[in-house]
Order: sequence, then structure tokens, then C-alpha cells
Amino acid sequence: MNTRRWRAVALLAALAMAAPAGSVLAQPYPNRVIKMIVPFSPGGQPDTIARIVAQHLSLSVGTTIIDNRPGANTTIGAKAAIAAEPDGYTLFFGTSTSLAIVPAMKPGEYDPLRSFAPVAPVSSAPFIMAVGPSVPAKNVTELVAYAKANPGKLNFAAPTGGPPHLAGEMFKAATGIDIVPVSYRAMNQAFTDLIAGQMDIIFDAPAVLLPLIRDGKVRAFVAMSAKRPTDLPDVPTMAESGLPDVSLTVWNGLVAPAGTPDAVVTRLNAATNDGLKSANIKASLAKLGSEPLMGSPQDFATFIASEGKKWADVVKRSGVKFD
Repeated sequence: MNTRRWRAVALLAALAMAAPAGSVLAQPYPNRVIKMIVPFSPGGQPDTIARIVAQHLSLSVGTTIIDNRPGANTTIGAKAAIAAEPDGYTLFFGTSTSLAIVPAMKPGEYDPLRSFAPVAPVSSAPFIMAVGPSVPAKNVTELVAYAKANPGKLNFAAPTGGPPHLAGEMFKAATGIDIVPVSYRAMNQAFTDLIAGQMDIIFDAPAVLLPLIRDGKVRAFVAMSAKRPTDLPDVPTMAESGLPDVSLTVWNGLVAPAGTPDAVVTRLNAATNDGLKSANIKASLAKLGSEPLMGSPQDFATFIASEGKKWADVVKRSGVKFD
């Protein structure tokens, strides 16, 4: 390198070091890769939806990659996102587990609305209550009557502290029945036991249960949502079954570390909402039994607060704790 070029490089380096920290944000956003932390292993439904969103953001905002950080009931990924620089280059794919259930069950872990800046809701799916071939009831009314006549005889699959567990506890509280939670670390085994008649009841999202329902291996009794699922139009809602206060959906959305600039949040929100309006993304979500959620960052913040209260009430009544 000749002397003149060396001096030019040295001058640029000196100017970069002398520049105020805030000048980085003055550069066009984004000028490097955006990382989306997903607190689940690759391949599951949340990861699949996150990749759909990341692909859209890559085309509409800037290259967005997935960083899978599974473990500890989503807290490994959540804490990694909380600790990241609030510069718009780290996003967290939050779910009802990480943004509502964990804070309800472990209040000192983190506050979802103080630790994160809500960006945009993405999608939701109703929970379905399904039963195995060993259950003599034909509908929810008969199931409740049978359970009351046979307290403690029926069981339900319950990965401790997860949405299926809390869904069962919500159903128990609303109906006053005694059904026994059976802890599973792997829900695949729970489905095997349900089909074999060793497990009676299961609560899960349509994407997981649909193949088993269509093959006649399990029976869908009720949808824990305000309306009937598109893919299961013959399955009544809880309200139609006489239980209007039992409503549960699993949901997800994008958040960023607290302190992320409002302009960045606004841009990411607009891009996410635009994607969710597209026919392609709607069709992709439908295949997963999910529907798009759209709204402003404030809408999402209000939603998170409301869901947090609901889950906290369920946790308090049930006394459920993580293993």
C-alpha cells in the first residue's frame, strides 16, 4: 500500500472512531443482516411460520435470517433477544408461551412489555380438544357428564406448563370436572398413546391434529375459539357447547429488544402487515391451521397485556409450575 492510500485509510478509520454512537442509526436501515431469534428447534410449526415471515422481510426490508435458540421453555431465546443491541438488527419471534405463559409462571424472569418493543402480531390458531377411541362420550356435554360420574378416570396429555396443559386446566376449571394431567416431554408419544387408547383427551393446534382427525384415529370434540376452524367446519366451538368462557388460541408475533428506534419498529410493522395481506402467506398459514393477525405495535402491546392476564389467571387457579 502506498503512503497516500495508507493515509486515506487511516483518516477514514479515525473519523469512524470519532463519530458519535448515534450516527450508526443515521445510516440507511438496514445496512446489514437482520437476525430473527426463534426459541424453538427447526421444523416445528412456530419455526415454519417464522421462516415464512423472515422470507417476506428479506424481500421487502432486508436479508433476514433465522437463529434457532430452543430450550428452557423458550427463555434461552427470549433472554438472548433481550440482551441484544436495540438497533433493529435483532428480532424475536415471540409466542403465547414466551410472551404470556412464561411471564405468568415465572414472574421474575422478564416482563414482556418492558423487555421488548412489540413490532407486529403474525398469526393465531385455535386449540382443538380431541379424544381417543377409548372415550365413550360423543360430544362435550356427554364427556363432562361422564367425567363427573367417574372423577379421576379420564386423563389428558399435558407437557408441564405448556399450552396443552393449561388448556386442560382451563377446561377443568370451567366444567368442575376431575380429569388427570399426564406429563409428556414429547407430544409425539402422547399422540401414539391417544390413538392406542392409553390417553383419553388431548388439546392442541389444528395443524398437529388434522391428519389424525381426517384419518379417523382421533375425534375432534370442540374448538376453543370464537368461531369454527375453517378446516373443521363441523366441530362446534366452546360457546356452542355451552361453555362461552372457555376460549384459547395459540399465537405469535414479532418483538424487538426494548429501546429499538420507533422508525425501525414502524417500518418492520408495515412490512409484516403487508406480507400478511398477501394471498401466498395467507395460504401458507392456512396449511398450518393458522390465520393472520394484523395490527399496529400498540395493538400488539395491548393484545400481549390482555393475554398475559388471561394466562396468569389460569396459572394461578391451576397451580401449574414448570418442571
